[in-house]
Amino acid sequence: MIPVRSFSGQTVALFGLGGSGLATARALVQGGVNVIAFDDNPASAEKAAAEGIAVADLRTADWTRLAALVLSPGVPLTHPRPHWTVDLARIHQVPVIGDIELFSRERRAAAPTAPFVAITGTNGKSTTTALIAHCLTVAGKDTQLGGNIGVAVLTLDPPTPERHYVVECSSYQIDLAPTLQPTVGLLLNLSPDHLDRHGSMGNYAAIKARLVAEAETAVIGVDTEPCRQIAVGLESDGRAVVRVSQAGTLAAGIGFDGTCLQRRGMPGVADASFDISSIGSLRGRHNAQNAAAAVATLTCLGIDDATIDRGLRTFPGLAHRMEEVGRAGRVLFVNDSKATNADAAAPALAAFKRIYWIAGGLPKEGGITSLKPYFPRIAKAYLIGEAAPAFAATLGERIPYEISGTLSVAVEHAAAEAKAAGEDAVVLLSPACASFDQFRNFEVRGDAFRAAVAALPDVDASRGETR
Repeated sequence: MIPVRSFSGQTVALFGLGGSGLATARALVQGGVNVIAFDDNPASAEKAAAEGIAVADLRTADWTRLAALVLSPGVPLTHPRPHWTVDLARIHQVPVIGDIELFSRERRAAAPTAPFVAITGTNGKSTTTALIAHCLTVAGKDTQLGGNIGVAVLTLDPPTPERHYVVECSSYQIDLAPTLQPTVGLLLNLSPDHLDRHGSMGNYAAIKARLVAEAETAVIGVDTEPCRQIAVGLESDGRAVVRVSQAGTLAAGIGFDGTCLQRRGMPGVADASFDISSIGSLRGRHNAQNAAAAVATLTCLGIDDATIDRGLRTFPGLAHRMEEVGRAGRVLFVNDSKATNADAAAPALAAFKRIYWIAGGLPKEGGITSLKPYFPRIAKAYLIGEAAPAFAATLGERIPYEISGTLSVAVEHAAAEAKAAGEDAVVLLSPACASFDQFRNFEVRGDAFRAAVAALPDVDASRGETR
């Protein structure tokens, strides 16, 4: 844990006592801060109180005595309207910050030269975060992985000069981190998302841009126009920018030629190629962008090319994101349960040529109409959950399908038909739907798929051990 000493001896309010909020409260207390914590959920408040954390309704607090309000990232800061604690903080001119900001302050105070990589983007940030951390570990570095990827940043080991921090940052977390100054700030891409929390695409892009604005080096994916504009703006201000792209090679930066990542024209660094064509965990052009961003970041941190290549080739991937969980002869089983809408399912459908597709669940707006360009790749679809009738109507007479109903039936039928076809094929769970009609979350759905695959006869599920 990282004790938060930057507010030692002062009184700080904290709202939100979920996983990261409770971890933040513990770190503040350990740093000698007087914490007044609160949560609208009585169970969360009771859990904190049972640990000895002072819990009180912040409506009755003396806000003139507070040095800061620490807000959990899930609590609205601006849209659709500020949370009532934010209103009170602004009335009393109390700064509103989050756990990433507290981490940033502790790093600057204790070990300002500790390498700190901050990663954001609309898509791909978890994979890129995990890939960078994996490669740094392969390089023998003391690597701390946390943030939005699921490990509260203040639960990491305290900063020291040699310790490397790789931190995934959501837009909510960046919005609460006004002094974020990473060694390498990485912005992968931008597309409309979370606009209910940020009000407009312009606001959303401006918040994401703050992650790279004060970085020593900004690594920016330039395949989306908002990111290109951010890169141009930083370059015009004389800031160090490394461009990355999955759409082609670049004269200066890291690009992708369809097989290899090509590093070209980076000052003080020799040109190099990294062949990722045979790396299953980096399959698909979307992962080429993730890998290009990782190579750029690792290069900036001084990791040698041989180690980078070894790290790329040994990356196991993330669970539930195009995760290879088994093989039976010429049939590969892939868990892409994280694909909870059509846009998220598209990369997996684009990555394979012959697909026995398991799809469905709680439908999202738009259904699977946008996936029609990939329908020729689908040998047959196995439809589950509430979305099954609507998906069947979209598939129509062009694509063979069955309404399997449940995931276990879909796995059994898809496996049998894929193996009987005697061809190279993939049984792919990429639902293009939320899980909540049949499963608690996408992780539980992915675990159920993995278990169903492991239970099939003649399946090598050694790839499918939980990572």
